[in-house]
Amino acid sequence: MAAHAVPAFAQRGGAPDYDWQIGPVIRGRNYSVNMPDHPIADGRGWYFDFPGPRASDGHVHYITRATGPLGGARGIRFRYRIDARPGVRFVPQETPDLPGTVSLYLQAAGDDWRGRGRSEFSRWYSPNETMFELSPGVHEHTVMFDDNWISVMGSNRQRNPREFDQMLDNAGTVGLTFGSRMFRGHGVFATQPARFTLLDFSVF
Repeated sequence: MAAHAVPAFAQRGGAPDYDWQIGPVIRGRNYSVNMPDHPIADGRGWYFDFPGPRASDGHVHYITRATGPLGGARGIRFRYRIDARPGVRFVPQETPDLPGTVSLYLQAAGDDWRGRGRSEFSRWYSPNETMFELSPGVHEHTVMFDDNWISVMGSNRQRNPREFDQMLDNAGTVGLTFGSRMFRGHGVFATQPARFTLLDFSVF
């Protein structure tokens, strides 16, 4: 489907892709409001439709899958397509004046989501320059693990290289976050019908 075409948003009989979860789900609450639990399998990838056109209609925050230790890996490459009409806006629900973004995310196994004590370095987000504005079309990005990833409490790999390496050795979750440059994973909605299709996601 061309990026400028009117998207066909009727379900095509696809089944949920249970390897990936739409969330995050923290203590029984799913923060991706009015979203299904899983994206829909579509050939070699999966897709979801952005909620909208208002924040009250819902917003997508994280899409993740389980992983094993990543200590021997060098980075992540991902490729995706966004189908939407010209003029669509991807709006961060907490910072609606900023552009909506997608970025990468890593989480240690067993993280308690509190961001304190032992979990201060359990969640990491890709560097600021690898937060990509959402727009129609096909996009491909590569982010290396020796780049300056950012921890959940605002530190980074340059200041805490040992903690980042420990997280890689104990990785449990990997995926994408949707938000803004101020709040990476705090949710995005679209002002017109829009579909996000993940075409490839490779840890190498």
